[in-house]
Amino acid sequence: MLELKHVSFEVPESGSDKEIIKDISFTIPDGRFTVITGPNGGGKSTLARLIAGIEKPTSGNIYLDGQDITEAGITERAKMGISYAFQQPVRFKGVTVLDLIRLAKGENLSINGACEYLSQVGLCAKDYIRREVNASLSGGELKRIEIATVLARGTKLSVFDEPEAGIDLWSFQNLIQVFEKMHREIQGSSILIISHQERILNIADDILVITDGEVSRHGAKEEILPSLLGSASAVNLCEGRRTD
Repeated sequence: MLELKHVSFEVPESGSDKEIIKDISFTIPDGRFTVITGPNGGGKSTLARLIAGIEKPTSGNIYLDGQDITEAGITERAKMGISYAFQQPVRFKGVTVLDLIRLAKGENLSINGACEYLSQVGLCAKDYIRREVNASLSGGELKRIEIATVLARGTKLSVFDEPEAGIDLWSFQNLIQVFEKMHREIQGSSILIISHQERILNIADDILVITDGEVSRHGAKEEILPSLLGSASAVNLCEGRRTD
């Protein structure tokens, strides 16, 4: 279970501090699929980085299964079972896709074993397994390879920051199926996605709306989604415009 208690985050700006996240508290139980959404600039991606350990709160605490992980960095949190997929995946010159999946799995996985993870994200394994994770791959290919590494890790909490960014429609449709399968098959594992996309919102268990750095709504999809789609701001949400 992930729990945030009174978490705030400030950054210096023009001689003073600008508060990006404002006294946020919420809980994500084990086995839940939660989507964080809301207007542009609301702090959603910042919140994801705080959960992953890339940033540290100015105040407040973050707990994983009751353990205070507020001061733990991204590597420590990864060992505790938190995966983070960047909005723009990192490119690694000289590292092959096979190397990356083996690193994620934490063992000398066979080629066939690594290929299974690529197949799950809709990539023809024989075309990618020996390729380097560098500039020769498109944004959509990198995004799916990164998700394959998250699948290989099989972590307790998987955080995805706008996984739909920069990918084509076919890849997006495939990602929806991947997330549904993850939620269905990885028992006890939680998924947290930052997204504007209605199709991703539709497959969530819960939706958390961040507005101006605060939680404005949090509840079951059936409770939150109709009001989002019926509001004027739903145009921005469903068009998938960039945030933060």
